[in-house]
This record gives sequence, structure tokens and C-alpha cells, in this order.
Amino acid sequence: MAERKFQDLTIKNNFMFGAVMAEPKNCKGVIELVLGIEVDYVEVSREKSMVYHPEYKGVRLDVYAKDENNTRYNIEMQVAQKPALGKRTRYYQSQMDMELLLTGNEYKELPNSYVIFICDFDPFGKRKYRYTFQSKCKEDKEVDLEDGRCCVFLSTHGENENEVPRELVNFLKFVKANQEESQKDFRDHFVKQLQDSIRWIKSSREMEERFMIFEEMMKDEREAGKREVRQSTALNMHQKGYPDETIAEVLEVDVETVQEWISESESATK
Repeated sequence: MAERKFQDLTIKNNFMFGAVMAEPKNCKGVIELVLGIEVDYVEVSREKSMVYHPEYKGVRLDVYAKDENNTRYNIEMQVAQKPALGKRTRYYQSQMDMELLLTGNEYKELPNSYVIFICDFDPFGKRKYRYTFQSKCKEDKEVDLEDGRCCVFLSTHGENENEVPRELVNFLKFVKANQEESQKDFRDHFVKQLQDSIRWIKSSREMEERFMIFEEMMKDEREAGKREVRQSTALNMHQKGYPDETIAEVLEVDVETVQEWISESESATK
């Protein structure tokens, strides 16, 4: 079952996206395609890539890289609409800035930073393939804050093909495609490069094992999160005077588990 699932992965799967983007030439290609710039090389921070999804236990960046000018890039794959995407970009950029400041950099030395969300939905409902945000003066649009920050949202549901490069549209159609469609010929050099990378990853026993470990880690984190919520609920009900038997019935666990959760919670607050 795990093998079939692994073979069915497309680039929008978190693990596969991280695996593909861990290859510098792929990460460089996406950055150049999305931002319309040229970079000599990128260095992908592997310890921050292919670890966890941001929803579990704080923020871990899907893909974190820097180029020859020390410009920083955080690239995220988003397959489902989540609340406050704009504030998520704000938090991600603050994390990048804090890391740099803690290493001794002064404010003036902070490099430019980009947060890129590749969305398999339209985050703003305007049918654009690309939405770019930078800090501008409200009273005079020609005045730039020059804070070095830029946020870009890509959408696989765009309709303005005449306003963006054909190569970007091809890439986003590839991202949107299901497993069967993603293998077709998109007549695009970069998409073919990504397809080749995915084929190599799927042929690697080591990568398959990593995927299985990744899935187990995700499962464990989800279960831990569920337990934390239920334990918090048990404590709240206990503090409101509900008997342990009622709490156990509501949470569908035994009374001993409820008592254990309450004891742990109360001990932690002492």
C-alpha cells in the first residue's frame, strides 16, 4: 500500500515537493521562473527542507534557500485554502529575519527575502496566475519602503495567460495535474526537468523509505495534536465541575485516561 501511494505522488505532495526542490537546479529554476530574475546558483538548506509540514508543531519551512547575493527564499506548496495566508507570510519572513539577526547581522545588513506560496487554488479569487506583494506608500505608489521583502502567491487556477510568461503557465498546469496528467508531454524544458527528477525519486528505494518514515512522523504528530486537544478539553470540563465519567463519555476514552490527563495537566501548571 505504501509503495503504491509513493508511486502515485505528484509534485504538489509535500514530501515530493521537498525532495524535488532539494536539488539546487530545480529550486533555482522555480525561483527564476516565479520572479523573472536570473541567479547564478542557489544553496538549499537541507536541514530546513523535507522535514515537517508547517501545520504541525510550529513552522518548518518546506524549502529554504539562498543565492549568491545572500537573498533568502522560502517556497511553500499549498494544496488547500487555509486562513490568514497573508499573516503566514509575515511570520515566515520574520523567522528568516530573526535567524539572520541572531547570527550578528545588523538591520542594514538584512538581505532581501522572498516568500513564495504555490497554491493549488486561487488565494484571492481574481483568477490571476501570480499575485506579487511589496511594501508601497499608500499616498504615493512610487515611494517604496525598500524593506527588501516580497511575497508572491501563485495560483494553478489563473486565467490571465496573456499577462504572464508561457513557461509559468506550463509549470502551474503541471502542478495542478493529477498523477496521470502530470506525466504527459507539456512541451516545456523545465517541466520535463521536474518530471525527470520525480521519476528518479520514485525509482530510489532510499527515497521511498524516507517517505514511509515521513508519513509515520506526520501520523505521530497528528495523533499528538489530537491528544493535546482532548487533554485540554478534559481539563476544561473538569474545572467546570463535570464528573470524570461524563468527560470520558464525551471524549470516548476510559475514566482512567481522563484522570491521567487531568493529573498531567494540573502537574504541568504547578
